[in-house]
Order: sequence, then structure tokens, then C-alpha cells
Amino acid sequence: MEKPLNKFAIAYHPDIAEAVTTARIVESFLQEQGVSLLLCYSLKDKELEEAVRAKTIDALIVLGGDGSMLRASQLCAPAGIPITGINLGTFGFLFELERNNWQNYLSYLQTGNYRIEKRMMLQATHFRDGQSLESWQVVNEIVICRGQQVKPIRIHASVDEYPMASYVADGLIAATATGSTAYALAVNGPIMPPETRNILVVPVAPHLSFDRAVILSEGSCVTITVNTNYDAVCSADGREAVKMIDNDIVKVSASNLNVLFIRFHNAGFFYRNLNRYMKQNPSV
Repeated sequence: MEKPLNKFAIAYHPDIAEAVTTARIVESFLQEQGVSLLLCYSLKDKELEEAVRAKTIDALIVLGGDGSMLRASQLCAPAGIPITGINLGTFGFLFELERNNWQNYLSYLQTGNYRIEKRMMLQATHFRDGQSLESWQVVNEIVICRGQQVKPIRIHASVDEYPMASYVADGLIAATATGSTAYALAVNGPIMPPETRNILVVPVAPHLSFDRAVILSEGSCVTITVNTNYDAVCSADGREAVKMIDNDIVKVSASNLNVLFIRFHNAGFFYRNLNRYMKQNPSV
């Protein structure tokens, strides 16, 4: 049992018609439950950011797909506000609730009949000539990879300033346990328990070079150096790619932020649903 929650914001993906419609249905449902505060915004609305930053809500309910949940996670983690969501997208690895069962669970929030699942995030910083250019808080992964030219790049990875491996590859992924079921899974990385506090390093299409995934401890700092005469880019959680040049560095370590997911099932739910995700790819 957790603390009863009674102040909510509903955040919907504005470009998914079903999300907009469902938001109104969820809003009516929660009003009937007698919640003390209820806000309803698009994920892109500034008013939502202000409500989260001011901590005027107890929890955020997200309507959309995994991308929507990532956006909500990045928004709520600094404020320590827990999130849950109704999957209206394709996969839904980050969701427990579906379009046909959410009514059975949302009322539990007011009675505290749920649990909080704390997920580790990463902090990644892009350096050039010793100067910090940009920094990101990452829920899934940071990816350093080739640009538009179909040519591999050279990537060197060190851990706590000690050399670990060098790659000639399309790219290198540094992921959280949450991200182990995202891009890292697509390149045959291991599936990690969601609450595991480790850093996963996985190469993308390595060519005659180190081809194994490596799992590092939470306290590790991974330094990734790019050596290339071709285009290379860096992307955090699928955000717009940032151009990298020869000798650029990205340092990755555990963030001091955590994503707080509201869960209604026990921890075994994640594993019970793996087969459904792996063998019934809805995008095929």
C-alpha cells in the first residue's frame, strides 16, 4: 500500500485522435470518483510543465505510446511525481494499463492500492575540446552512431578512465534497464529486470570488432570517444540527433534522478508479458 493520491493531471498525445477522445473519458471517470484536483492537457502544453514543476499534482496519467511515456518521464522525474499511463500506441513496454482495462485500476490510486517502481536514469554529456556542449537526462538510451553515410565509424569506450573496448561499427548504445527493451533489444542486447540499476553498453552492427554487450555497475562512468572522418551523430531517447565530429566525447553515468512508475501488478507482470511482446509484434 502506498499514499492515497487525489490530485491528477491527464496528459495526452495531441496527434493521436484516440488519445484526445480517451482523455475526456478518463477525465469524466475521475470526476465521478470525486478527485480533489483534475487537470487535462496535451503533452506539449506549457501549462502541464508548470503544474508538474509546481508539484500541484500527485500523479500524471499519460495517454499515448512509449514515446509519450518517455516525454512524461523526463518531465516528471525532476519533480519526483509518479506516472502511470494507458497504452494507445504500438508496443507499450512502459505501460501496464490498456485501452480495455484501465477502469479496473485507476480508482486504486485514491486508496493507495498500488506500488511505486523506481527506474534509474542516465546523465549523458557531450564534450568537444574539453568543453561541455550539451547534457541530457536519459530514460532509455544514449546512442552514438554513423550519420547519413553508410560507413562504420570508430568508437572507443572506457570505464572509469580505463580502456574497455574499441569498435568499428554503426554505433554504440549506452542504456538503462528500461532501455534494454528498446533499441538495445533490437541489436540483440540482454533483457534486464526493470528496476536493475546498471548501465548496459551494446554495439550496433560491429564489423570484425568486439561484439558483446557489457553490463556495468551503477557507479561506473562510461566515456565514449568518436574517431571518424564521416558523419556521426548522438541522440538521447530518440531526440533530434546532434552532430559529432572527430574526437568528440560523450560521458555517461547514472543520473541522480529516477522515474517513478505507478504499478498495479506485482513484479512478475513484466516477465509474464515478455512472450506477448516478443512473439506478437503488432508492427509487423
